[in-house]
Amino acid sequence: MIVCKFGGTSVASAEQIQKVANIVKSNPARKIVAVSAPGKRSGDDIKVTDLLIQLANAALLQENTEEKLQTVVDRFRAIADGLGLDNAICDVIAEDLRERVQGDKTNVELFIDSIKAAGEDNNAKLIAAYFNAIGMPARYVSPKEGLVVNDLPERTFALPEAYANLAPLKDTKEIIVFPGFFGYTKAGVLRTFDRGGSDITGSILAAAVEAELYENFTDVDCVFSANPKVVNDPVEIKEITYREMRELSYAGFSVFHDEALMPVYKIGVPVNIKNTNNPSAPGTRIVPSRPATGRPVTGISADSGFSTLYVSKYLMNREVGFGRKLLQILEDENISYEHTPSGLDDISVIMRSNQLTPENEARILSRVKEELHAEYVEMRHGFSMIVIVGEGMRHNTGLAARAATAISKTGANIEMINQGSSEVSLVFGVLQEYENRILQALYEEFFAHAKA
Repeated sequence: MIVCKFGGTSVASAEQIQKVANIVKSNPARKIVAVSAPGKRSGDDIKVTDLLIQLANAALLQENTEEKLQTVVDRFRAIADGLGLDNAICDVIAEDLRERVQGDKTNVELFIDSIKAAGEDNNAKLIAAYFNAIGMPARYVSPKEGLVVNDLPERTFALPEAYANLAPLKDTKEIIVFPGFFGYTKAGVLRTFDRGGSDITGSILAAAVEAELYENFTDVDCVFSANPKVVNDPVEIKEITYREMRELSYAGFSVFHDEALMPVYKIGVPVNIKNTNNPSAPGTRIVPSRPATGRPVTGISADSGFSTLYVSKYLMNREVGFGRKLLQILEDENISYEHTPSGLDDISVIMRSNQLTPENEARILSRVKEELHAEYVEMRHGFSMIVIVGEGMRHNTGLAARAATAISKTGANIEMINQGSSEVSLVFGVLQEYENRILQALYEEFFAHAKA
């Protein structure tokens, strides 16, 4: 059995959904299809999810929501008309949206989640209806039927029982169309996953049914060794390990988000990233392990939006529990950290800036000063993380020196260096303004002759 996931651009229009149907039909093993909400049809278009956020905000402000609701329905109607479906499915969608808009607004986050999820949920209903209309027996399955997630305040993740609940889908005779992006708590409360949410859903389904393959269809032929918007004509990656992909997607590889790999990684389901618009292209395979190649570096990625909490205190290294107490302060604010480079008398904690607000930042700085008696505390913003990844890095010496030399040629200062014990990645913290220049310099250093 193959589980397929189709992203927003793959299901943005009637024409795209027809391509999806042809792909699914071409291989009888493709039995489970996870779908996103309709994405952009062109560069200046608006995603359905963004239209739904506008609708949710209008509802929260007690504005008239009918016009915004109709805009969403009209997007689905355009798709339905293009597919030759009658208005019945649009009536179902309109009624569903009205119910959601009238829902409980006590918890703003959960209300917005409910509205946002309408994009995936109703698109799955529409696609299932289309499959049936063209003679492909299909069934819409709601996440209510087993995708159980945790409660607030933690970020959303599937509970272990979700996999057991969804396992019977492996026995399906018809095509299952499953909406991505969200699940339900044990109490029946809808919660959405973080970015790449539909990828996560597809991965959960693939793991639950122990699929032979998880195909992730997007709008690119493959994963590239560097961002093609920054680096001209980067090398294509034909095969990559879970671990390499996890490191690269952590730092901005938008094709596949790091969290989405976890379910399939645990049981070793291979992943194939493919292009809906060019399904014959082999794509990029993500596998548990792969043969060594002559190239130590597989890919280079970069991501901005990091902040650093810098703490200095004389004889810090002699103080038992200092690091734990510092991280406890962050935990109390529900903030996760990325890296903690340290010296004898100072420590830096690097975190995602989107977790910070002026209020919690002030509380953190105040508590560190008062409770840990730090001599100097500062929150610094505007950092990027540059990651160099490759299974072959473990067997090659001098890579850090080569990378540091390449970075120095850009005029940038290296604010942080981190290498995990696995030795498959090197992370450099730099000021955000140098990000693209450094990415280009590193690509030149490690890949310049790759196509020669």
